Amino acid sequence: MSYQILIDCEALAGHLYRDDWRIMDCRFDLMAPEAGRQAYTTGHIPAALYADLNLELSASPTAVSGRHPLPAKADFEACVADWGVTTETQVVVYDNQSGAIASRLWWMLRWLGHDKVALLDGGLKAWTEAALPLSQETIDYPKGTAWSLDDTQAYYTVHEVEKKLVNNEILLLDARDSARFRGEVEPIDRLAGHIPGAVNLPFGGNLDASGKFLTAEELCDRFHKTLNNFSPTEVVHMCGSGVTACHNLIAMEIAGLHGSRLFPGSWSEWIRDAKRSVIREFVT
Repeated sequence: MSYQILIDCEALAGHLYRDDWRIMDCRFDLMAPEAGRQAYTTGHIPAALYADLNLELSASPTAVSGRHPLPAKADFEACVADWGVTTETQVVVYDNQSGAIASRLWWMLRWLGHDKVALLDGGLKAWTEAALPLSQETIDYPKGTAWSLDDTQAYYTVHEVEKKLVNNEILLLDARDSARFRGEVEPIDRLAGHIPGAVNLPFGGNLDASGKFLTAEELCDRFHKTLNNFSPTEVVHMCGSGVTACHNLIAMEIAGLHGSRLFPGSWSEWIRDAKRSVIREFVT
């Protein structure tokens, strides 16, 4: 049996230390980039490796990119090989933010065509609340060779998004919280507001009070209220830098609404060009 979207703590606990499984700790704090790795060192799910958002799940930002541009595919393939992940490996990803960061790695592995990847539902919070063990041990897994399966285009560039918005070909869903979308606050990027035509759907709405995903039926209802006449394949997800947007993407997959895409550059890339229009609903 393989896990392709979500896995619960009980199922994961039964597969620790398996050679054909990799558990990836994706904890990361945008305001304190070293905090995630430090937390991993203090204690992590046994047998887990650490995946750094800045160093492994992103390329270095440039003057025209967003804050977390996708790495070159060959570079990410090499990274995955270093983790010892093969085409047969079951990968489980988790963080301490109910998947806000880990969903990026889930999406990136799907980008390579690898569908045996699942997000730990409820993340580290659910694991510790279930009184399951943590470890400080690090494991040196044998390195593999780079690979990539056939895949479809899983994302759009900023130029493609611009064109498709003008032609009303896509529904652009912005996963940031409503205050950032409206432009009331902007703690990270130099401009506040949102892309004209974007629709706000904060990723936190995918979760119940415990931090686990809503049921497939509840998520389907949530997204159908937003899709209007657009099909799932016409939906494009964005956020501040293409990270938490993946949370909405995985939620659509749970709901059975398949085929939506990511705009990796998101808001932080859009505002690099002063000629691109922005909307700020809140004006002081």
